[in-house]
Amino acid sequence: MKISVYAIFILFLFSFQVTLLHSLNPFGIQPDLCLVIACLVGFRTGQVRGVLVGFCLGFFQDVFSAGPFGLNTFTKAGVGFLAGVFAKNLANRASYAAFVPIVACSVLSAIVLLLWSRMGMGLGEIFHGFFSILLPQAILDGLVAIVANWVIIRWLVEAPSA
Repeated sequence: MKISVYAIFILFLFSFQVTLLHSLNPFGIQPDLCLVIACLVGFRTGQVRGVLVGFCLGFFQDVFSAGPFGLNTFTKAGVGFLAGVFAKNLANRASYAAFVPIVACSVLSAIVLLLWSRMGMGLGEIFHGFFSILLPQAILDGLVAIVANWVIIRWLVEAPSA
């Protein structure tokens, strides 16, 4: 039952990101929901589930995109694992505590993707891409993660008192 719920959620999330979220991009950037969810699953449930969900989300991104096959799969699995490691070492898992680990994971993932896809770029172009695209997207990913983590804590973890 849990596997089928995860599969349906992954398909819905990926479809939402490539259809609706593609047209909503403030300042030319859009959050990577697959990365945010992989990080949040790792952050909330541990490294193993973070790796599994990140692997599945990255695999769907690789299958349905024109990028190099396997790169999203392993970066999303890696950030799911890293978020689980961050969470294991945190004393507080409040909604705002997910911001720094997810921004760090987003920056690492984006640097790997940037360097892989832009092998012939100069150092100036890499710095320009980092400060104009990667860093704002990482901050947006962190803000989306704060909201999503707050929703998880408030509505899914805490049972409503009756």
